[in-house]
Amino acid sequence: MFEFLRKKTSDPDKKEKKSLTDRGILVFENTSEVIQAENLLKKTGWSVRVMGPPPEIQSGCDLVIEFPLIEELNILRALREADIRPFQVVPVTAPLLTPVDLFHTKDFGAYLMVRAANMKITVAKEGLKIVNVSGGGCPDVPFLAQVMVGKTLAESPRPRDLGHTLCGYALELAYKELCQTCLP
Repeated sequence: MFEFLRKKTSDPDKKEKKSLTDRGILVFENTSEVIQAENLLKKTGWSVRVMGPPPEIQSGCDLVIEFPLIEELNILRALREADIRPFQVVPVTAPLLTPVDLFHTKDFGAYLMVRAANMKITVAKEGLKIVNVSGGGCPDVPFLAQVMVGKTLAESPRPRDLGHTLCGYALELAYKELCQTCLP
């Protein structure tokens, strides 16, 4: 049933090997700015993705936005007009500057777990019922777990609608990844 999962997880590796120099990283002070910037940039049609910062970038929050470097001026203009200002823009010029993929998927036979950053969500493959939400140290994690566990992916509220921390955002990413993998 989840045969397509293997193909999906191998595709990002091929893209990363293709070229390091055509991507850049936007570094922000806090998670709220990353979320605002991601929403704005995706809404206006740019191909961006939120990732973990590379080890060489020790400042800012625990997330960065990877973007097409050729669009840097346009993207920075759009962000400036929305009063969202990254404090650092870094071209990906070396493997050590490559952002870290936030997603890890683990198949436990009857269960499938997706981890995004520090948050994990696990579903029973049969019926797609959420059996566990864990990770992080943010105050909204116990609440999110209480509201989501026991519901199917389709029935569960979205973490972004209830959580307001980095953990809630990471759980939303894991939830979306599971939905894309499991739901028609």
